[in-house]
Amino acid sequence: MFKNVIVRRPARSMVNGITSAPELGQPNYELALKQHDAYIAALKSCGVEVTVLEADEVFPDSCFVEDTAVLTKNCAIIANPGALARNGETAAMIEVIKRFYPEEKIEYVKSPGTLDGGDVMMVDNHFYVGLSARTNAEGARQFIALLEKHGHTGSVVKLTDFLHLKTGVNYIENNNLLVSGEFVSSPIFSKFNHMLIDENEAYSANCIWLNDKVIVPAGYENTQKKIAAAGYDIIVVDTSEFRKLDGGLSCLSLRF
Repeated sequence: MFKNVIVRRPARSMVNGITSAPELGQPNYELALKQHDAYIAALKSCGVEVTVLEADEVFPDSCFVEDTAVLTKNCAIIANPGALARNGETAAMIEVIKRFYPEEKIEYVKSPGTLDGGDVMMVDNHFYVGLSARTNAEGARQFIALLEKHGHTGSVVKLTDFLHLKTGVNYIENNNLLVSGEFVSSPIFSKFNHMLIDENEAYSANCIWLNDKVIVPAGYENTQKKIAAAGYDIIVVDTSEFRKLDGGLSCLSLRF
């Protein structure tokens, strides 16, 4: 069960954030704020304490706090984001994380290693690490070594299509895995119960399990029905403005 969540308010500069889908248009900042409010409300309804950080105008993508760190029950590992424009986001996050973890439990992925938190999926005590455009082999190697130092385990998953590992696969407990695209037939995830995401709803593979509830993006009815049919309570949150910056539900928070 999770007790704490960290989020950061969207900055006005988010309109200049990184995107691989310019055809979706620039984010509407005012609408993004309203959607972020609803996101925070959804988190709180799952029984967690939410730490809300002020917007950081220097970094347009800074609301996507998941990429700055991986927070486990035994340690905090500060990431080293693979996008140069985002590399400075970790400095401010370190001071926040020190409120929750002692110095000896905080570790760091260092250059030339790169790692985005969006490439890390936790399944109980094991962590899957995606090798992507943002997370390189050296970053994954360092990360797994740091996990093992603190009693966790980790393994590597190679990506070919998705930006991040959790863009296409997400664990929602009870051995259930939301899978789409390149991960549908991956032998790495063969032991899980697959909940297949329709190709035209691929964005909705990025859901969040939080204390027996699943937060699902708005607009993807088939995904919502499948998760509800599996016995989960679902909370629907609109993330349309964050999708324009390649961001999903998990990207917007650090959960621990």
